Amino acid sequence: MAKPGTTGIRRIINAFGYSFLGLKAAFKHESAFRQEVTAFVIMFPLSFWVGQTAIERALLIGTLFLVLIAELANSAIEAIVDRVSHEHHELSGRSKDIGSATVLLSIINATIIWGLIIFDHWPIILSELTGKG
Repeated sequence: MAKPGTTGIRRIINAFGYSFLGLKAAFKHESAFRQEVTAFVIMFPLSFWVGQTAIERALLIGTLFLVLIAELANSAIEAIVDRVSHEHHELSGRSKDIGSATVLLSIINATIIWGLIIFDHWPIILSELTGKG
């Protein structure tokens, strides 16, 4: 049986509003999220310069979004664990550590993809930086 509530376009509008509130809360309360947003703002335009094809640009931008997504999930896990209890518990610690590992793996993924694409285009990038091209 379906859960009662709004449907259709009103549900979509409400969902967008809740998502915006989540982004706003993460930015306000999570310094790691603010740092990653700063990196995103710097690296997003760079992806159009570093990536030579649409697929490369999509990969570069996708990795940036993946880091933000992982950080949001990690922050949500931490918030709910802290809401339940601030006492040390093995499962609470494990949950937070796994959330943190999610962020770490997304950053490693982004670093590898950015590194591989930059390495592949290094002669072009170097010539553009030095003006010898």
